[in-house]
Amino acid sequence: MRTWITGGQVYIAGHMENTGLVLKDGKVEGFCSSPAPGEKDQVYDAAGAYVVPGFIDIHTHGGFGIDVNAACKDDFETIGHFFATQGTTSWLCSILTDTQEQTTKCIEEALAHMGDHKNCASLMGIHLEGPFLSSEYKGAMPEYLLKTPDLALVEKYQQAAQGNIRYMTVSPEVAGVPKAIPDIKDLGIAVAIGHSGADYETAWRCIRNGAVAGTHVMNAMKLMHQHFPGIMGALLESDAYCEAICDGRHLHPGTVRFLIKVKGMDRMVAITDSIMAAGLPDGNYKLGVNDVIVTDGDAKLKDGTRAGSTLTTGQALKNVIRFTGKTLAQVLPMFTINPAKVVGADRKVGSLEPGKDGDVVILDQNFSVKDTFIKGEKIIKRR
Repeated sequence: MRTWITGGQVYIAGHMENTGLVLKDGKVEGFCSSPAPGEKDQVYDAAGAYVVPGFIDIHTHGGFGIDVNAACKDDFETIGHFFATQGTTSWLCSILTDTQEQTTKCIEEALAHMGDHKNCASLMGIHLEGPFLSSEYKGAMPEYLLKTPDLALVEKYQQAAQGNIRYMTVSPEVAGVPKAIPDIKDLGIAVAIGHSGADYETAWRCIRNGAVAGTHVMNAMKLMHQHFPGIMGALLESDAYCEAICDGRHLHPGTVRFLIKVKGMDRMVAITDSIMAAGLPDGNYKLGVNDVIVTDGDAKLKDGTRAGSTLTTGQALKNVIRFTGKTLAQVLPMFTINPAKVVGADRKVGSLEPGKDGDVVILDQNFSVKDTFIKGEKIIKRR
């Protein structure tokens, strides 16, 4: 049985084209401007809509009342369903620095969910945000749990995850981090640098040793000075990808435009860094071991430190278009193929190509999410 998505403008190889998209057995089968559905096939009318690849969020701590660090198997499905309604079809759960016991428990629950779930975004794996981070730029990280590189610990986590830790954030200035990056990569983990006040040379050493990205660039990070370019200078100069939280709070719209102009669209990655409050009203929430207060949608610790966001990928897409004046086709790589490339998932997801997963988002003319397909199946919205 096939699903024919007809009548819309389909994003193919960087451009919008008036054609149809055909899904079969959970994959993209191809394109057809003259649909010929069989008796048992399904037809989705996308007239007047945009048909684009599913969004990929490689840095998020939860949403819709669920904190990743405290999530059980069924909680992950709740998060994933909420994300799917916002256009996210694949995601990494970001585990905030926590105790070894709690981190391992979270890994086990995430793994259980990956093996048994339905009607939700695909959890591709795990992002460890820490614990090899700088105390000076810890953000919401509990300082007493930060440490220097411990490869045996990372190996233990990766074994518990059955190889599904895909991404890890480290701080270059922490003793032993630059040297440890190749070993972390050898475990199948892409490395990002952040939560850092590292100098330029140390940051560049990490990039040369294999770090592929900067974590929520310009946030929890020492900013660039003309005499001391630091980690910011290294990330801007290099080909490393730059994560960006485009909620209008973490980065001014002008800063988003600046980053895109310097890095180019092909090196920018839109993330949410969302917490459990995403999709819910203002109030008191948790981020790992931290108490968080959300006021006017802005999430902060009691001391005023910003603690993640309440952003969704669907809203971030609208924001980037509004901030930059660029077209939907121009900004889509930030949400699709670029994050897929960071974690080595671009052979399966990130674009609408025959053989790739049938992960599709239908957007209306205002770029709002109408419907989402994951592996060829339309997400059924909960009441």
